[in-house]
Amino acid sequence: MNRIANFQDFLGINFYNRNKMLFWKIKNDNKKRSDMGWELYPQGLYNATQKMYSRYKKPIYITETGLADSHDQDREWYIKKNIEAMSRALKEGIDIKGYLHWSLLDNFEWDKGFWPRFGLIEVDFKTQKRKVRQSTKKYSEIIKRQKSLSTE
Repeated sequence: MNRIANFQDFLGINFYNRNKMLFWKIKNDNKKRSDMGWELYPQGLYNATQKMYSRYKKPIYITETGLADSHDQDREWYIKKNIEAMSRALKEGIDIKGYLHWSLLDNFEWDKGFWPRFGLIEVDFKTQKRKVRQSTKKYSEIIKRQKSLSTE
């Protein structure tokens, strides 16, 4: 990164989880986990943006962040906490330009197949029917609320 930083207009961060290691074993504290077993740790998104911005002073786009949550139990919480983490970073002067939630639709994961359900919209892969998840409706409300605040 140090070699190319001067040639970059912005930084893209993909953030899904963290792994704390103790003697070659993962020792994460958080009990909330995605369907893939990844610890849900939104504070890590703040930490990543803070570290990268303080080091490189480049605008940041969150190019991927999300979770596999087939029962849609934690997605709304996770999105809210990620937005809170980014809001904190913005208030501290970190130049975050955009946030892209992974993923709009359930999809094929190259190393896992179709079972991880990352999508804001559920896909029935046999019929190709789509169903908007409840968390997506809440995400939409958050976006609309923020949009109205920024135009006031």
